[in-house]
Amino acid sequence: MAMFKRSTKSAKGFDWAGLGWMFLFFWYFSGITQLLIQLTGTSGFSGFRQAFFMSALWLAPMLLFPRRTRLLAALIGVVLWACSMASLGYFFIYQQEFSQSVIFIMFESNISEAGEYATQYFAWWIVLAFIAHTALAIFLWTRLRPVYLPRGQAMLAAAAIVVAVIGYPLIKQIAKSETMELAIDRFETRIEPAVPWQMIVAYRRYTEQLNNMQGMLDNVSKIPPLSNLKDRTAGQPSTLVLVIGESTNRQRMSLYGYPRTTTPELDKLRSQLDVFDNVITPRPYTIEALQQVLTFADEDNPDLYLKTPSIVSVMKQAGYKTFWITNQQTMTKRNTMLTTFSEQADEQVYLNNNRNQNARQYDGDVLAPFSKALSDTAERKFIVVHLLGTHMSYQYRYPSSFDKFTDRQGVPDGVRDDQLPTYNSYDNAVLYNDFVVSSLIKDYAKTDPNGFLMYLSDHGEDVFDSVGHSTLGRNEGKPTAPMYTIPFMTWASPKWRANHGWNVQGDLQRPYSSSQLIHTWADMAGLSFDELDHSRSLISDNFQPRPLLIGNPYERKQRALIDFSLIKPKVNPPVAVVKQP
Repeated sequence: MAMFKRSTKSAKGFDWAGLGWMFLFFWYFSGITQLLIQLTGTSGFSGFRQAFFMSALWLAPMLLFPRRTRLLAALIGVVLWACSMASLGYFFIYQQEFSQSVIFIMFESNISEAGEYATQYFAWWIVLAFIAHTALAIFLWTRLRPVYLPRGQAMLAAAAIVVAVIGYPLIKQIAKSETMELAIDRFETRIEPAVPWQMIVAYRRYTEQLNNMQGMLDNVSKIPPLSNLKDRTAGQPSTLVLVIGESTNRQRMSLYGYPRTTTPELDKLRSQLDVFDNVITPRPYTIEALQQVLTFADEDNPDLYLKTPSIVSVMKQAGYKTFWITNQQTMTKRNTMLTTFSEQADEQVYLNNNRNQNARQYDGDVLAPFSKALSDTAERKFIVVHLLGTHMSYQYRYPSSFDKFTDRQGVPDGVRDDQLPTYNSYDNAVLYNDFVVSSLIKDYAKTDPNGFLMYLSDHGEDVFDSVGHSTLGRNEGKPTAPMYTIPFMTWASPKWRANHGWNVQGDLQRPYSSSQLIHTWADMAGLSFDELDHSRSLISDNFQPRPLLIGNPYERKQRALIDFSLIKPKVNPPVAVVKQP
């Protein structure tokens, strides 16, 4: 009875300060990393918000068992601390948020590689930061004290917390999702920024995507090789490079006539480049486009990517050592197909292990591993570099030194003031992409290679480019020209030009879909095989123009595929051309 009276008295003067210290203690383990992400502008606010709400979950056992507050907090805190050390340490080293991709990289690396990473990135201040992080956690723990409520109120409060943090969000996702699998996936995304769910969700998703990828790789291993493959350069040292961009609309490149100088470095190299100006992508989404671009699949036979060799397999069969360097996310549900392509290569470099696509991850990171691949002792090398390019959100695609376009100079009149920051940030992303692509070309040229480098984007992007200037992003159901118009260019070395009679100037205006790329690539590389169709090669004398079909080939409704010529390409409205400093 005495205990009940004490609890009742405590309830009347509820200890809000004590509850606040509890919440701060549990929030700290997730919040410190999310706070750093916010302060450094690495990603958006959603992770911080989600971690904040998820941290309230641990208040429930504290209210139910107030006498054991310190003990329960210590047990839970040790788990949260261990997980926070991993995520915080990863952020210190890579300025990225922990995700399932990190687990993939960890398990893909051997002990020697792990030692190299530790040696390369170790810094004394990280140890001090870990000590400070631990000391502050202990200090917060010492501030904890029991918060008493009558038993019934305590149970009601604990249940309300669980429902608010877990129950309601989960039920909401189930109600609005088409399948339970999708609901669980969306719910996991909500809780993932908080520890320990960050590790639990990351590992579960890693195993799921690994199984999916392994199934795809098993299927790839059963695909028969090309028939009667021959190589005109067999036995000769050669290095061929394929650079795949992302979300870049050629209409926003000064190389293609855009009034703003968004590609100054490529403009300088123009006399050395073969710039094709009539190439489109078949689909405005990365995975769906590359399933056709990198294989024999096309709009008429979209499933051939499951039954025929990829461009990586083709080059391996031709005797090339293959490399895949990517700044795209690695182990996500959407990107498992990309990782499957990359895993077919002999060597892989995965640079982007962020949980969130909307995070700062600069393509300049590909330059060092690219130089390393170029210096590899293999005489015949095929290197794929997959960029993050100008992917939304554009402000995360470039460092502050490339924040050049900030006003209305060179901007069409139809772009509203509220659209201007996004419009400008896209042009800045194109500007940084120009730096990266041109640097790859220059680094490649320095090696005096026998070969060529090809650059194209997977798809375009409409950033208030269309009539009315209201479209942002990509929508296959409402297609516009900027979603499909992509840059496509090659740089061939003097040796390669001389030995292959390289003369493509008469082919630069040919209408072409990147869904036929593998035929053009093989032709440029000097390969021949029974499956090669010269009428689909952009540089062949036997090239036959075809309708440039876009749309979802799996859609059964009438007119799912349409001729791109029906979509009039955007013509830049007259604007005053202002020379940029």
